[in-house]
Amino acid sequence: MVITAPVILVITAPVILVLTLFVWLCTGLIYISSLVLGLLSTVIALLGAAVIITYSPQNGVILLVIAFLISPMGLPLAAIWLLGKVQDLKFAIQDWMYG
Repeated sequence: MVITAPVILVITAPVILVLTLFVWLCTGLIYISSLVLGLLSTVIALLGAAVIITYSPQNGVILLVIAFLISPMGLPLAAIWLLGKVQDLKFAIQDWMYG
């Protein structure tokens, strides 16, 4: 059985729509979470610096690492990279379908 071009368009159009909506939703979530986690990482970094000076260097370094991971340059950046790969997949499907 040979699958014709209109049948493939009917099959891939919902996939492209779902991927587009997924990218939009995740972009909004990443934006909001980066804002909140950026503020939280600032507080944790200040606390980590205070702990290094006053209490325990080891615990202070642990707090600073946690602050880095939740900062916009840590895990949110990894989520943006992964979202870019999903968007690349969507564009690859579109290029394959529409030439």
